Amino acid sequence: MLETSLIWRMSYRPEDIRWDHIAPEAETGKIYRSSFMDKQGRTILVMRPKCQNSKSTRAQIKYLVYCMENAILNLPPEQEQMVWLIDFHGFSMSNVSIKTTKETAHILQDHYPERLGLAILYNPPRFFEPFWRVVKPFLEPKTANKVKFVYSDDPNTKNIMESMFYIDRLESAFGGKNEAKFDLKIYAARMKEDDAKRVALCNGECSSSTPRGRGSTFSEFTATNSDSDSDGGKPKSPEINEEAILAEAQKIEAADGGGRGARIEA
Repeated sequence: MLETSLIWRMSYRPEDIRWDHIAPEAETGKIYRSSFMDKQGRTILVMRPKCQNSKSTRAQIKYLVYCMENAILNLPPEQEQMVWLIDFHGFSMSNVSIKTTKETAHILQDHYPERLGLAILYNPPRFFEPFWRVVKPFLEPKTANKVKFVYSDDPNTKNIMESMFYIDRLESAFGGKNEAKFDLKIYAARMKEDDAKRVALCNGECSSSTPRGRGSTFSEFTATNSDSDSDGGKPKSPEINEEAILAEAQKIEAADGGGRGARIEA
């Protein structure tokens, strides 16, 4: 896995992606780095699948990689992992792409192992379950166990969120008290500042032949990857009948008025 990831980084060059390269993908706020961290000091990527504004898997993955690199860049020295907060409010079948879902799992699993500390799926609809069954076999058990399904109508949710986040900083969409909304102009300015910081870091610390950036220097990258399971323990990709999965999800959605009537088991 390490050799494959190093080859990928040298060819894909994620450290060279800049805000101007991916700005159109960011316009709706479908993925962005939050201005706050969790109680462990981990950076947070907020994701809103309903805000998907592109049909290009290539462009979507490029933006995801940019966001991953930016989250790593902003990790404090004592942290190596990030948190994903995924808001499923307004999510519908029109937002579904099995191809992008599989590619996202591939990028996370193969090129950013051990970077995900926790993923909270907040109020996922019932019809999301077939897609979770598609993704889960692609993930190593250690990664899959980091995925938590959380529901706002569950009495335990408040305790769960309070144990991990400062409620006064947490966005109201996730049960917090922060009413701030995504502002593209403000966010663009933040990202351009980070781009400049990355360039300065690369110029000072990295050669052109090694992965670059905070959290992506050669020594940190190899150390993080070496902690993951070897290729021998990686789950084999199952055969996937995409038409059957979509049909099942549509049936669930139609049966209970949007597929939000039951909880999904992780």
